[in-house]
Amino acid sequence: MKYILFVCTENSARSQIAEAFFNFYNKNPQYLGISAGIQPASSVKPDALIVMQEKGIDLSKAQPKLLTSEMTNKAEKIFTMGCIKTCPITPPEKTEDWNLDDPAGKPIDKLREVRDEIETRVKKLILTIVYSKPD
Repeated sequence: MKYILFVCTENSARSQIAEAFFNFYNKNPQYLGISAGIQPASSVKPDALIVMQEKGIDLSKAQPKLLTSEMTNKAEKIFTMGCIKTCPITPPEKTEDWNLDDPAGKPIDKLREVRDEIETRVKKLILTIVYSKPD
């Protein structure tokens, strides 16, 4: 199994959204999206549940998880949502920062914008990593 790891601070919105989109769109059983946070919240944010339900994806059973070095070691590739400076255990050689705005404390429309950007990036990621042909 090849793991694609999505990381944000609380693992309560952006990284959960990325994991959900990855696992929703990816049809290659050799890959699995996972997510974690450096300071996980106690639950996924209610607005994240709402904006993903609008896309037909249920996050109600998702739980924020603590980022561990075991996760980063097992990951094929790591994507941080904008917290690269605060993610000291993500190996630079396999980490890319998406530098997404943090929608915390902002209107739900901001989270919708971020969700749509994540969806676009995840679709591109699946095409380039999961389904690319080796040279």
